[in-house]
Amino acid sequence: MRVYTHPACLDHQPGPGHPECPARLQAVTGALRAAFGTLDWHEAPLARREAAERVHTTALVDAIFDARFEGDALVRLDADTAMSPASPEAARRAAGAVVAAVDAVLGGTIRQAFCAVRPPGHHATRDSAMGFCLLNGIAIGAAHAVHAHGLTRVAVVDFDVHHGNGTQAIFAAEPRVAYLSSHQSPLYPGTGFEGEVGVGNVVNVPLPPRTGSAVFRDALRARLLPAIDAFKPQLILISAGFDGHRLDPLADLDLSAEDYRWLSAELADLAARHCGGKLVSVLEGGYSLTALRECSVAHLRGLTADRNAAPRS
Repeated sequence: MRVYTHPACLDHQPGPGHPECPARLQAVTGALRAAFGTLDWHEAPLARREAAERVHTTALVDAIFDARFEGDALVRLDADTAMSPASPEAARRAAGAVVAAVDAVLGGTIRQAFCAVRPPGHHATRDSAMGFCLLNGIAIGAAHAVHAHGLTRVAVVDFDVHHGNGTQAIFAAEPRVAYLSSHQSPLYPGTGFEGEVGVGNVVNVPLPPRTGSAVFRDALRARLLPAIDAFKPQLILISAGFDGHRLDPLADLDLSAEDYRWLSAELADLAARHCGGKLVSVLEGGYSLTALRECSVAHLRGLTADRNAAPRS
């Protein structure tokens, strides 16, 4: 398993007391280093403008790539989302990690990668940064797989507790990319209803508050996992948010680290069945440091469990 990260991702500062803080990434990378002795750590490169403009408007890319600051003052993009002077590089490293991981997996160098990066990305739409997100890294990676590698079936699986409205909107009319999400509803950003189906490439599994393990697993077995299987992806990309954990302060699901291990193993099995194990996972949300430590380790354990069809990377 290869892990992409970069010190610049720690320098993004969205404001004092903000839940999307550098300690989140420190918790994840520290837990992974302690739990696994054989991870292949790589520095994330900078995303190029061309890759970002496949999914974002030139105006939004300019606003992030070329942002200007007065001293250390923040540039506020919405009520919850702001940039500090270090944020443009952090956002470009976060997106660049996904592009590099897609290249490595599709190039046959590795089978699996995890992008331990911040800021998150799945709320960023084609023309707007929002919901703590600047550039939509998972969307940039999916578009790169389609346009640079010629794939025609890329599955983006999003289990963050908040619906990835940006990713869905970017690909709602793109049949080469399937967007499949489980998330709490009602909750920010107020999207992700079952009736939102795109061009037949969108599957949403909204979950009511206080959903626990049994209902969560049954819902995914009934709808999300069969939809991935039917799509027969050539690559699986995961928006890995761990804010469905019962300790998370920003949501109300009742999941455990074991639920994330279970789902990760299911997704790795699907990757083994359809695309030779090719899978890239990207850190999204999760705002309890304890839960982030437990869930990130459980996620990688689920992904890398021994399988006859998908040997450990």
